[in-house]
Amino acid sequence: MRQTWAEGAGGWVANEAIFDAVFAPVTAAILDAAGLARGQRVLDVGCGTGTLLAAGAAAGAEVVGIDISPAMADGARRRVPAATLVVGDAQTAKLLDEAPGSPFDRVVSRFGVMFFADPAAAFANIRQATAPGARMVFVCWRDAAENPMFTLGTSVLVDRLEVKPELPVSGEPGPTAFADRVRLAGLLAEAGWDPAISPLDVECDYGTGERGTGERGTGGSDGVEERLATILSTTTGRNARAELEPALGAVGWAALLEDVRSELREHVVDGSVRFPGAMWLVTATNPGQ
Repeated sequence: MRQTWAEGAGGWVANEAIFDAVFAPVTAAILDAAGLARGQRVLDVGCGTGTLLAAGAAAGAEVVGIDISPAMADGARRRVPAATLVVGDAQTAKLLDEAPGSPFDRVVSRFGVMFFADPAAAFANIRQATAPGARMVFVCWRDAAENPMFTLGTSVLVDRLEVKPELPVSGEPGPTAFADRVRLAGLLAEAGWDPAISPLDVECDYGTGERGTGERGTGGSDGVEERLATILSTTTGRNARAELEPALGAVGWAALLEDVRSELREHVVDGSVRFPGAMWLVTATNPGQ
């Protein structure tokens, strides 16, 4: 997993603004459930480039981020200079040694907790660094079949590959590790948390409005190029480029990307590429001793 994120972090950093726009409803749901406030100590697990850290700092909280990717942590450090950044694995890191201070009042994560080799051990390790009554709030994906995020546009590239990558597998470390609600609740309870899990259904809208007039449908972005950029930054996208661009040549590769754009244009609704996102919103409390 460390190697995966070492190779893939560059795309997330480069496309930070796109991801923040697409996942704005997810960020809002996490912040609403977490209730970050001045005087709290907040840990962001799998902090990426620092979206939640920035929100916590703006609320006056003391914010600490941990991410397995040095490039992600560097991006978060640039974005939120006031944050403490730890490069490490939240499953095994001694969190209060790595970021000395009082136990955490809040733990948050946006798609950052699904990659642990032993999730029960990871959630237990995180809980040990929190105060009694502390709240953990995170969002994770439900099943891949419910989420066009994993196939839309990407499927055009996959069809041309010699070896087809598999979709994320529910229950295994990866994006859909916690698709099974019952299993997730059991893992959290095993780790000592008191969990509440509810469906979170959002619209993933790639029409960021960053080009032209900034208004969708009147010269602004329709989201096609934004979605394409994020596809090419994924492991599948990078592997497809490495295999197919040399084989097809510049003209053939450009034509293949046009095929991807054509598929994406079929999902333009009200002026922008948009599709549903199916997730779990998890709120868990540390009952203490």
